[in-house]
Amino acid sequence: MSLRILVVEDDRDIRALMQASLSVEGFEVQTAVSLSEAQALVQHARPDVVLLDLGLPDGDGLTLVQHIRQRQALPIIVVSARHQEAQKVRLLDAGADDYLTKPFSVGELLARIRVALRHRGTALAAAVTVHELDDLHVDLTTREVRSKGELLHLTPTEFKLLARLVRSAGRVVTHRQLLTDVWGLEFTEHTHYLRLYMGQLRAKIEVDPAEPRHLLTETGVGYRLAVV
Repeated sequence: MSLRILVVEDDRDIRALMQASLSVEGFEVQTAVSLSEAQALVQHARPDVVLLDLGLPDGDGLTLVQHIRQRQALPIIVVSARHQEAQKVRLLDAGADDYLTKPFSVGELLARIRVALRHRGTALAAAVTVHELDDLHVDLTTREVRSKGELLHLTPTEFKLLARLVRSAGRVVTHRQLLTDVWGLEFTEHTHYLRLYMGQLRAKIEVDPAEPRHLLTETGVGYRLAVV
């Protein structure tokens, strides 16, 4: 199961950027646009990390930090445009693990997440986002898939399935893992979805879909993306 990140951010563009960037890295991302929505998701969705903007329409992010710290020890990273040192000290003293000032790079955000998780005893390596073998090139960050230099057009579900295999390139990913990560927990018995979409992916990626070079079947277990 992917680690869950709750992004609490009322700016639509920043929220969308963070959600897209974190999803590429393999995180399961949920979003909240208000203090009340964030409090409900912390209680019921139980995220592994919270990324928190301070200026919310129904309150200040400090309230959420205090709310979480009274109940849980999950990492909280404040992501804010506020630069005042006193504000940072106040948030850190209240229980925030880190304070990242906007604007920020996605690379730095991901590094801060890894550090926060490591301090909680969860080692997290940087995700694999680029895969190359023979004439196949996959870049999850740019969402580009090329074969022999030609850009391939994948459906959102096809890309999500391929991305999940890229993040585990060379290793078998079980049917259950793929169904859970691509479609959701309620689809773990729907193996026909996998057969259908794997067939579509092979038709687009493989030179000979009947004798796949890249998308390999591990009979009775799952699928593996070849690396050699």
